[in-house]
Amino acid sequence: MKILVVCQYYYPEPFRITDICEELVSRGHEVTVVTGVPNYPMGMIYKGYNRRNRRNEIINGVRVHRCFTIGRRTGAIWRLFNYYSYATSSSRYTAGLSESYDIVFVNQLSPIMMANAGIAYKKSHNIKLVLYCLDLWPESLVVNGIQKSSYLYKLYHLISANVYRQADKILITSSSFAEYFKTEFGICDTDYIPQYAETLFNAELCIKAPNANIDLMFAGNVGAAQSVDTIIRAANHLRNIDNLHWHIVGDGSELEHCIELAESLKIESIKFHGRQPIEKMPEYYAMADAMIITMKQDEFLSKTLPSKVQTYMSAGKPIIGAVNGETAAVITAAQCGYCVAAEDYISLSDSVLNFCYCDNKSSLGKSALQYYESSFSKEIIMNNLCALLEKYR
Repeated sequence: MKILVVCQYYYPEPFRITDICEELVSRGHEVTVVTGVPNYPMGMIYKGYNRRNRRNEIINGVRVHRCFTIGRRTGAIWRLFNYYSYATSSSRYTAGLSESYDIVFVNQLSPIMMANAGIAYKKSHNIKLVLYCLDLWPESLVVNGIQKSSYLYKLYHLISANVYRQADKILITSSSFAEYFKTEFGICDTDYIPQYAETLFNAELCIKAPNANIDLMFAGNVGAAQSVDTIIRAANHLRNIDNLHWHIVGDGSELEHCIELAESLKIESIKFHGRQPIEKMPEYYAMADAMIITMKQDEFLSKTLPSKVQTYMSAGKPIIGAVNGETAAVITAAQCGYCVAAEDYISLSDSVLNFCYCDNKSSLGKSALQYYESSFSKEIIMNNLCALLEKYR
């Protein structure tokens, strides 16, 4: 197949769509990606990509075209400039593309408008569009403080409905999304295709060398939705346990706030490692006895299944969570750790204590890996995705 992929984010930004596209190429498909100029998560254009440099590249067999994008920086105004600069420039680009493709594949994160470029190509060439939904819109706006009663929410509800209804097939990354599409947009036909972890997160490479410490790690974006301050408050609550260490690997809009909170509480057991290249992440995972996932208490977030869950499982790590909904259900089904309510740092502290003194740490990690291999393995997910793309081409 010749596949046109639309996604605002792509390598060197840390998103799994890069691995998906490269796997499609390895399976014999021809893939072209229409993406933005890299600037996520910190909002500044990456070195080497400014002044129209590297607008067309071939990366591991994938053709990549980068459309004009204004960096996110900080603040709502810059975020809007970022969203609409890509949505506008990419739609103009795809509407004028003369090259023929068999199908359009939209990897839909935030914002929903990134799908417009795929819709523009679909309309001009009369082909099918498959949309892979990773972020529900307009529910993502609520997480960032937009009220459902507001004009802005209602406007983006109309915009989102228009986008989703123009897809010929919607794939969902969380089974909980199905009910949302049915009740909000009257879309009943969705298929569940969860995310997988990159193969470099091999359990054998992520084994921790035995020592006297208990090391817990959060890895990923440090934003408002991730509620990393819950981890910091749990660390403060357990500050008298000398051999307990906490590691935060990643960056994002709330990183500075989290560092300031840890410093104000004078917690010496937390170390912030900052953002690390994905190829180095197995080295960091190998430092951890268990991985932590926290999320803000929110109805929408409870429907999501963050991709870090699959990555943690693929690495064969026990998971300690303060999360609700879909993620809690997966951790419970996998029997790979402990899970309490979102933002409940006291109960998270209790779970950490239970983990510290439990005798089955290794079996929790094995359960995580077994569940990953049976439910989320790359081969299973990619086989299902390719079959669906072939069906709708």
